[in-house]
Amino acid sequence: MRILDFLLRTRGRQRLDWTDYLSYGYLLLGLFTLFAPVVWLIMSSFKTEAALAQFPPSFLPYAQSTVTVTGFDKPLPLFEVTLEDGRRQTLAQVNRVGIMATMVDPQSPDERLRVNIAQRKPVESVAFAWSNYTDLFQKFTFGTYLWNSVFITVVATLLTLLINSMAAFGLSKYRFSGQRGVLLLILSTLMIPPTIILVPMFLVINEIGLLNSLWGVILPAIATPTGVFLLRQYMLTIPDELLEAARMDHASEWRIYWRIVLPLSAPALAVLAIFSVMWRWNDFLLPLIVLSRNEQFTLQLALNAFQGELNTQWHYLLAMTVITLLPVTIVFAFLQRHITTGIAGAGVK
Repeated sequence: MRILDFLLRTRGRQRLDWTDYLSYGYLLLGLFTLFAPVVWLIMSSFKTEAALAQFPPSFLPYAQSTVTVTGFDKPLPLFEVTLEDGRRQTLAQVNRVGIMATMVDPQSPDERLRVNIAQRKPVESVAFAWSNYTDLFQKFTFGTYLWNSVFITVVATLLTLLINSMAAFGLSKYRFSGQRGVLLLILSTLMIPPTIILVPMFLVINEIGLLNSLWGVILPAIATPTGVFLLRQYMLTIPDELLEAARMDHASEWRIYWRIVLPLSAPALAVLAIFSVMWRWNDFLLPLIVLSRNEQFTLQLALNAFQGELNTQWHYLLAMTVITLLPVTIVFAFLQRHITTGIAGAGVK
């Protein structure tokens, strides 16, 4: 109810002020700009291959209606035909040769008519092609691609949170010589484009035997300067008195880190988790140079390999694209309330 009251709040008391119209118009325009392409993608993923090739395109997934006619083994497609006398009649197409089609009346299948294709219009109805999704698991090794992406994303995210939080804990709660220099060195890596280190990274991965291995995609980027900086800034807001009190109770440094610092840093960890999931799930360049076997492809590599030079099955490709969007959307939906808290807390000091 609070959200509804906030959305319906207006400046004018008796009637809407002109600023209310301007605000709602601006918000609706932004909402349409953000979500219209996504909604169009989802609806297109339920279209058949023939429906995707239609012009002009339609928003809803339409499929041509069919009817079972006595004397024919398979259902025949229905068409709205304009006869020579101007009457319109719904007929089923038996076959087509050139611009002429042989049509029959479903009620009187013995009588056949020859109709020019310009005189007919397909009878269509809204139909969702669920087979676009089910066929992915039956005709292709889609389950393998999905598992590879999930494994890389989950394991890399957990290791990223662990490694970055340990580094941030050391840089925020300990005092040692060269502390500022270490932080500046870590942050300076942000100025190095990832493409520059691809060749050295490939050579290192190949040398340690992780080529064509999922761990070769996970390990090279588990320590990120963005994550270290974000967590360090947030941990600076944790009072040092809590840590000193724990040390007086003979708590080890690992126990302080695990039982005090990490729980208090949950909002910042949630933000880093969202970023890590997005980075790893959408990563294309690193898996491209590390993985070359089809059974080890991630979803991003599978999408790229699924596009043929001469023929691309767009209905399957769109369904795969929708599935690749779901995990990031779900993670963002559950953790988005921590984003503002985590970023705001990281900028206090």
